[in-house]
Order: sequence, then structure tokens, then C-alpha cells
Amino acid sequence: MTHHKPTHHPPHIVIYTDGACKGNPGPGGWGAVLRSGNHEKHIHGGEKLTTNNRMEISAVIFALKALKQRSSVELWTDSQYVQKGVTEWLEGWKKRGWKTASKDPVKNADLWQELDALLPDHEISWHWVRGHNGHPGNELADQLANKGVEEFLP
Repeated sequence: MTHHKPTHHPPHIVIYTDGACKGNPGPGGWGAVLRSGNHEKHIHGGEKLTTNNRMEISAVIFALKALKQRSSVELWTDSQYVQKGVTEWLEGWKKRGWKTASKDPVKNADLWQELDALLPDHEISWHWVRGHNGHPGNELADQLANKGVEEFLP
């Protein structure tokens, strides 16, 4: 008799991420909303001197690090830089030793490498949402990112 292990479906998590910066560079913040079933978790943070793009990537990194187990993730960002970075540019950057097609060092390579290391842990689908367009999850992530900025304003 063969015993089949029950197929374990990873939990489905919807994540909204956003970054914010006052001045670019300047004080910045990131925020993320994680939803699973009827559970919702809000996280945010920031840095004294950073850029908007760094905060956008940081939001994704911290959101993925907050997951306790392998998950099926639907990730929403209003940053085309993040979405295209992961879905279109990352493989090429890695092949070229973190250089762009024009042989320049990849900007924010430290964060891209940190994010790249987290990607195999989850099944992630990447979605872009237009920012400040009344999308509730994105608006909430934006509020959290701004809360992150406020903690670093002089």
C-alpha cells in the first residue's frame, strides 16, 4: 500500500509595499502590509539618509523577512524600479557580476543581493499598482512608509 503525503499548499499572503523619501537623498521610510486570510500585519521603518528607490526595495526585503514560513506571495508595489528590477533585470545583473548592460555597477546592489537571497524561499508573483490611485492596500503601505520617514525627520 502506498501512502501519499498530503500535498501541503503554502499559505497565500498578499503584500503591499511602499517607500517614501523627503528629499532624494534625505530621510526615508518604508512600509508594508501583509494579509493572510483575515490576519493583517503592518510593519514600517526608515533611515536618516537614503533614497526613494532604496526604501522601495527595503520594504520588500522586510516584508519577505517577516514571513515565518515558505509562502505563496502576491506582492504589490507601486515602484516600477522594484518590479522590473526583479522580473527583468536581476538575472542579467547577476550574470554580469552586478554590472548593468553598460558595464556600470548596479545601483543599490547591496539591497538587490539581499532581496535576491530571499526570493528562493517563496513563490512570488510580482504586481505593479499605480501609486496614489486610491488602491486601499497601496494607500496603507504609503501611510506606513511616511510614518517611517517621520521617525527620522529632524
